Amino acid sequence: MAEREETEKKKEAESFSIWDLPDVPQKLPPHIEFQRTRVQCNLDAPIHTENVMYSGAYASMGVDNSLQLDHFCNNFRVEVIRLTKDDMEFDLIGIDAAIANAFRRILIAELPTMAIEKVLIANNTSVIQDEVLAHRLGLIPIIVDPRLFEYMSENDTSNEKNTIVFKLHVLCERGGPRLTVKTNELKWLPNGSELPLETKPDSNPLSKPRTYTSFSSSQDSLPEFSNNPIRPMLDITIARLGPGQEIELEAHAVKGIGKTHAKWSPVATAWYRMLPEIVLLEDVEDEDAEKLVKTCPVNVFDIEDIGSGKKRATVARPRACTLCRECLRCGEEWEKRVSIRRVKDHFIFTIESTGALSPETLFTEAVKILEDKCERVITELS
Repeated sequence: MAEREETEKKKEAESFSIWDLPDVPQKLPPHIEFQRTRVQCNLDAPIHTENVMYSGAYASMGVDNSLQLDHFCNNFRVEVIRLTKDDMEFDLIGIDAAIANAFRRILIAELPTMAIEKVLIANNTSVIQDEVLAHRLGLIPIIVDPRLFEYMSENDTSNEKNTIVFKLHVLCERGGPRLTVKTNELKWLPNGSELPLETKPDSNPLSKPRTYTSFSSSQDSLPEFSNNPIRPMLDITIARLGPGQEIELEAHAVKGIGKTHAKWSPVATAWYRMLPEIVLLEDVEDEDAEKLVKTCPVNVFDIEDIGSGKKRATVARPRACTLCRECLRCGEEWEKRVSIRRVKDHFIFTIESTGALSPETLFTEAVKILEDKCERVITELS
C-alpha cells in the first residue's frame, strides 16, 4: 500500500508544470491591505502611518501599485458636509495626504486679498504708538473681491485699479467718557486720497493739489461697487481714546498674498484630518457598554437595546472622535475590544474665511492655482 502511494507521488512530481499553478491573485492579503489603507491608533502610538507610493511595492503579489488616472477619476469625490457664510467643512475622498496639504498651503499663503499696507498718520494723540496702530489696521479684513484689482509693484502709482483708500478721523471730546474706536469708523474714499502731497508750489493757482493717489475715475462708478460698497470687517476694535485724544489718518490697501505677510491670508485657518474609523472587535454589553459610553468625552458611542433586558454598545458618531484614546485606557483588555483607526485617503477639510471671499470660492480658487502649477510643470518638462 505504501509503495503504491509513493509511486503515485513520483508520477505527480514528474507531470508537474508551473503552468498548472493558479493565477496570482490581483488583490492584496487583508492584513497588508489594512496596513496600506488604515492608520492603527494603539494606546502607546499610531502605527502604519507611512504611505506606500512605490509602484512596484507589491509586484511580487501581482498587484500594480502605480497611480492610475482612471482609478483616481472613479474614486475621487468631494462631499460638502457643512457650509455657512464664514466656514466650510467638506470631505476629500480618494486622494493622498500630499494633495490635501497642497490645498491647505495654497489657501493660507497663495490666495490674494486686499489689506492695508500704507498708513498716512496726520494726527495721533492716543496711547497707541503709530507703528502699533498701523499694524492693527493692516490685520483688518477688507470685504472686497481681490480679483477685481491688480497687483501693485514698486514702480506703479496708486490708482483706482490697485489701491483702496480709507479715512479715519475720530475725536474724543474733553469732559466726555472714553471712546472705543471700531472699524465702523473707517470711511471708504472712492475718489482716492484727500491728503495733499507736499510738493513745490505750482505756478497755476487753478490747478488741483496733488495727493498720494492718482485716481482717473471714482471707484463707486464701477458696477461692481455701485450696489456693494467696499468696507472693512465691522465691529473690530482699533483703539480706545481718552478725553481730548484724537486719531486722524489715511489707510491705503493693496493686493497681496499670505506668503508675503499674514495680513493678506484669506483664511483665519485651514486644516484637515483623516476620517476616524471606530470598530468594536467584539460585542460590548450591559455594564461594560455603559462604562464605554461614559468614558468617551465626545460621545462617539451609544447604547442600543437588544431585547431580553440586555444592552449593547454601538459606534454612533465616529466622525466626532478626536483620537484621545480614553476608551483604550479603561484596561489592557480594551485594546482587544475597541479598534481606533484613520482612513489614509479620506480627509475632513475645514476652511474658515476671514470674510473677504466665501469659503467655497476660496477652495475653487485654490484648485485653479494648483492646476496652474501643474500646467507649468508639464510645460517645463515637455
